[in-house]
This record gives sequence, structure tokens and C-alpha cells, in this order.
Amino acid sequence: MDYQNILSEIKEDILYITINREHKLNALNKDTLAELAEAIRLATNNKVIRGVLITGAGEKAFVAGADISEFSNYGIAEGEELARVGQNTVFDAIERCTKPVIAAVNGFALGGGLELAMACHMRIASDNAKLGLPEVSLGLIPGYGGTQRLTQLVGKGKAIEMITTADMITASEAEKIGLVNYVVPQAELIAKAEEILSKIKLRAPLAITGAIKAINASLSHDVDGFDAEIKEFGKCFGTLDFKEGTTAFLEKRKPVFSGK
Repeated sequence: MDYQNILSEIKEDILYITINREHKLNALNKDTLAELAEAIRLATNNKVIRGVLITGAGEKAFVAGADISEFSNYGIAEGEELARVGQNTVFDAIERCTKPVIAAVNGFALGGGLELAMACHMRIASDNAKLGLPEVSLGLIPGYGGTQRLTQLVGKGKAIEMITTADMITASEAEKIGLVNYVVPQAELIAKAEEILSKIKLRAPLAITGAIKAINASLSHDVDGFDAEIKEFGKCFGTLDFKEGTTAFLEKRKPVFSGK
């Protein structure tokens, strides 16, 4: 697909996605969301891709929010549709992606930008990053899963504080409350994300997929997470990677996984 708002490149089995609207601080508009949805479908369905790294163009912003001009005149039904489509096609799709997805947060991650980062499986932040959900200052609330995922990550009290005050927090505070995994100097941001993905690439691909599914099930009201873990655990025994992993362990050598 010929993208206009994102950059997409596969290097060493990793899909790099860059929100490329630097002049708009990488704000999310409908076209950008549609392109993100397509890129995540590619990552999910392409067997070559082992992980995804999402970041923003430039040094000022990961994503500074949604493009407010697109929905400033919406009514109730249009607002609901905006949130529903965005959640289903992009944010939930990222969370359900069977490959690990890391957000490399460079600069501002506000509103829809923080919601995008939270939908990813892990978050690495540059030391100059600022994060927040300022929607109530516009007469809105987060609509792309922000109320749910922030609560899951930092707890109810902190989530209510951040959302109702609309305050931004620093990268170091985000790390302290568990909102991001690591904080690094901006020059080391992509390298840190690559370091984590490189470790994951050494592990069994089908086991990684099973682990992501089981962990996601722990947060679902419709699925018994323990039962999901049992089923994914059982599936592993039917893979060639299980045979390779256990054989390599017994033979005291490093395993070579095939993803089968």
C-alpha cells in the first residue's frame, strides 16, 4: 500500500511504523488511522514479521493527539462511531496483534497518542517525553480505549487523577507508575526498542503468540484467562518449536526455532 501519512519498512523481520505528520505533531486523522489499521493487518498476517516498532516522525512528538478539526462539529451518533471504528480497527487490533508491538515514545504522547502507545504491548519513552490524556479540557473523555487501558496499567486512582485533571506527566513519572517500561535518552530510544525485539526474536514465535493471547485474556471479561493459558500451553506441545526447544535444552545448545 502507498501510504501518505505513515512510513512503513521491514528490516531484519521487524516492521517499523512511523507516524509521518511532523508538521501536525503527528496528530491522528482518519487517513492516518486507516493506514495504521492496514499496517497492523500486514504485521498480523505476514509470517516474516516478528515484531512491530511504532514511533513518530521528528523529536517533538510521538503523537500529540487526534486531529480535532475533523470532529469538532460531530453529534452524538458520529462521536460514538468515531470511537467505535477507531477502537475496532486500530487500537484493539494493535493490542490483539500476535506479534509484539513496542511504542517508542519520542516527545509528546497526548490524547489519542497516549492511547496509541497504551494499545501497544510495551512502551519505551525518551527522557523528554510528556504523556497525558487532556480530553476533558475539550469537553470530551478519551475514546480510543484510554479510560480502560490507563486504569489497567496504573490503577484506578491514578487513572482518575490523570484523566480528570488533564495534567501531563514526565517520562520519569510515567516509568515510576508503570505506564512505560523504560526511559532512555532520545538518541537511544529506537536502539532500546530494537534491543528488546532482538531478544524476543530468539524465542519460539508460536510460544510468543500464545503468551500474548493468554496475557490479553487476563484483561477480558468474556474469557477465562486461566483457561486461555491452559489451552495456549497445551497448543505449544504440538509444535516443532517445542521439540526443538526441549531437545536443545537437553543437548546443552542454543535452540533454532522455525515458527512451526
